[in-house]
Amino acid sequence: MMLALEMFRSLPRTVVGRAVGPRMPGLLSGVAAPLRLATIEAPVVRRPGWARLRTRLSGICGSDLSMLSGGTSLYFSALVSLPFVPGHEVVADLAEDCDDLPAGTRVVVDPVLACAARGVEPCEGCAAGATNRCSRITVGDVSPGLQTGFCHDTGGGWGQQLSAHRSQLHPVPEALTDAQALLAEPLACAVHTALRAGVAPGDRVLVSGAGAVGLFVTLALRELTQAGEILVVAKHAHQRELALALGASEVVAPHEVLRRVRRATGAFQLRPELSSAYLLGGVDVALDAVGSKQSLETSLQATRAGGRVVLSGMPRPADLSAAWFRELEVVGSYASARAEPGGRSAFATALELAGHDALSRVADGVAAYPLHRWREALDHAHSTGRLGTVKVAFDPRRSQ
Repeated sequence: MMLALEMFRSLPRTVVGRAVGPRMPGLLSGVAAPLRLATIEAPVVRRPGWARLRTRLSGICGSDLSMLSGGTSLYFSALVSLPFVPGHEVVADLAEDCDDLPAGTRVVVDPVLACAARGVEPCEGCAAGATNRCSRITVGDVSPGLQTGFCHDTGGGWGQQLSAHRSQLHPVPEALTDAQALLAEPLACAVHTALRAGVAPGDRVLVSGAGAVGLFVTLALRELTQAGEILVVAKHAHQRELALALGASEVVAPHEVLRRVRRATGAFQLRPELSSAYLLGGVDVALDAVGSKQSLETSLQATRAGGRVVLSGMPRPADLSAAWFRELEVVGSYASARAEPGGRSAFATALELAGHDALSRVADGVAAYPLHRWREALDHAHSTGRLGTVKVAFDPRRSQ
């Protein structure tokens, strides 16, 4: 048996979360959360290539908060299996040997449950190394679940133990602390986003949002592409400082974006009736790193005709008129791939970036909570921007 936070099916709580969650996030760590602290059976490993892991740290991601608030699209309801233990950003120790990795190895988990983990023949995406595009995430040896942390069978990082397939495991270099290693999964997503953006040498790039996703994407853009100016949209002072340290050319407040882009590019600004302003002209590439209606529309409204808008955050409904009228390329960026352009795993690159000097402040500021303080942890995660934190996590080993 083990202690874990378990998400369960509750229609009343889901309805409450969808209705009031965005306005009253405190409810999502109280009576409205479809989450409970429970003593459950530890994951059982029955298939070759799988092993049990003991969690060291597991992050709280924006997608986790959206899930608890009922803000996640019903599109994803067919891609999970309830009840499940959340937590897809995971640093753990192998509890037993797993193929070539001995027990005790410290690993990070690529959470995508692709064909190899499911024991089925590779689909077209997996065969090409695009494991994040796997078409078999509801079949095979494992219950439906797009990722570890959304699947009943595997468990997740918000529990003392979970299980994972060898194809998901990446040994952590000794030089990295647990807090640095915790950043590997979101950094791998940022690597994938930066490469997916197709930035040409000298392109002007807008990053809409400076939470963990936006900050890590900024670093990946600066380190992995030949972007020219990188303009980052941030609300808080600590976000501005970190964005500049991670490679931003300039950081602006949300209300300054169009004015700043117009000045840099010579674009024309139009003000339609009963709607927000937009540009004719603008940046070459915009990356929405939040997923809110406002951040996505900012990205669309600030991008030149024929430019590209990358959805790095899980998107909310927004006005797509600009995408149609300005013939924008709207590109999705989900998770990370085992073979990114050039053939290298995003996690291999992410583990190198995790040691970047500018990320030491992020790693040093990780706020870790024991499982029984989960309400406090979720409250903190909802307020990271205001409180000056980038990453909040659970440490299931702690009792206090």
